[in-house]
Amino acid sequence: MKPLKSKAGRNFSGRITVRHRGSGVKKMYRVVDFGQEKMGIAGNVIALEYDPNRTAYLALVVYEDGSRRYILAADNLPVGSRIICDENAAIKTGNRVMLKNIPVGTEICNIEFVPKKGGQMVRSAGAAAKVMANEGSFVQLQMPSKEIRKIPAVCFATIGKMSHPEYRFENYGRAGAMRRKGWRPTVRGSVMNPCDHPHGGGEGRTGIGLRHQKTPWGKPAMGVRTRNRRKWTSKLIIKRRAK
Repeated sequence: MKPLKSKAGRNFSGRITVRHRGSGVKKMYRVVDFGQEKMGIAGNVIALEYDPNRTAYLALVVYEDGSRRYILAADNLPVGSRIICDENAAIKTGNRVMLKNIPVGTEICNIEFVPKKGGQMVRSAGAAAKVMANEGSFVQLQMPSKEIRKIPAVCFATIGKMSHPEYRFENYGRAGAMRRKGWRPTVRGSVMNPCDHPHGGGEGRTGIGLRHQKTPWGKPAMGVRTRNRRKWTSKLIIKRRAK
């Protein structure tokens, strides 16, 4: 582990870019091996641990050479199980395999987008993508958002879905619990003044007075596509996600 300084939703210049963040208990950052750099070396899972920095659990793995690493734990990966990261590893929960060698219909997570860079996609609790087709140098995946996109076939992915799928049903119960996690109070725009939010103003409990909802900065909200069409990865998207 290493120290993690709280940013309170601010960027490098000190401006708030993510609202409603701040305070919360101090926490350390767990260094996670997203790519499982121990290629071809088997390891044993000796513990499943909670990570305050992410929604999924971590698995502590001891490899045959004696080194230890934190990895993202797949669902139903028990303590004591043996895992490996290899190009042609067995299709077993927790193993990390090259995409071109994974059968169609298999659920995967912690997926690489750039070869040898480590997993970058499908890393939140309970998330899983599905292998739809294998077409030479690319593999088609159905993402958790139902978007279908192409990923280079030489990238690696973990078999199974991410751990802690019940996260979405957890209720913290009181405001203090959320404050300790670093969430500050949130106020609805419709109860603000007109100078503070486009939804504000009016007498009593009134509507927002607009045909469509807007963000605090006057931009369209709720269902408007914000992805930059000029991104080079757009050519890899076969089917966009639904609104």
